[in-house]
Amino acid sequence: MKLHVHAKNDQWVGHDSGANDPHYQLTQPWVHGRFTGGFGPQHVFVLGGGNRERFWFNNFYWDIAPDDYYIVTGWNWAGDRIVIYEDSDHIGWYLAYNPRLGTYAHVEYLGG
Repeated sequence: MKLHVHAKNDQWVGHDSGANDPHYQLTQPWVHGRFTGGFGPQHVFVLGGGNRERFWFNNFYWDIAPDDYYIVTGWNWAGDRIVIYEDSDHIGWYLAYNPRLGTYAHVEYLGG
């Protein structure tokens, strides 16, 4: 199944590991604060550089959850567009959606 978002209602398809998934539990959620740059498809950001361990756009810095590294192998870190969503299942994580590839990954906000 392809992991994607229904644009009409922002519903995630394939994001069903649940709140108790140990791969997405953080010891200190939001240790760098919370992202306030805007959520959902009306807020599209262009990646400005970096890699899976640290990337940025608009002076906001992020990293990819290690268990999602395989998802971002095709991301263009210096030009892909992404959309950020809040992840209500995994405290401290957000979801970054790459519309070019139709994939998303769990991301942690590192500050801005």
